Amino acid sequence: MSGRGKKAVPKPKMKVKSKSSRAGVQFPVGRIHRLLKKGNYAERVGTGAAVYLAAVLDYLTAEVLELAGNAARDNKKLRILPRHIQLAVRNDEELHRLLGGVTIAEGGVLPNIQAQLLPKKTKKSFQEDGERDVQSQEF
Repeated sequence: MSGRGKKAVPKPKMKVKSKSSRAGVQFPVGRIHRLLKKGNYAERVGTGAAVYLAAVLDYLTAEVLELAGNAARDNKKLRILPRHIQLAVRNDEELHRLLGGVTIAEGGVLPNIQAQLLPKKTKKSFQEDGERDVQSQEF
């Protein structure tokens, strides 16, 4: 008759919380952890590695999107286009170094005209520029 005296009290069920929400990141920590294990990068992969990698990806994405959003606003566009991502990455020194060998489809190139290709100043235009400088200095 032992063990029949008390009725089992059901435990209150805990609400399921994802690893991403626990870590406070947008990228899927569980999926990154699975892919790290599956990719044979190491014999053992700790949970902290997946959280760290998700946080790094989250930060880089936020950085690129912020700069691309600024580029879109400068061009008076409501949507971020590949062109805006290209301008954002190539104008930022650190992102350019990180993504130096990356081609962004439909991104185009930075606007740049080499100095040798510009028309040379003639004596007449040089004198006119000098007169304008003198006139502006008088004020």
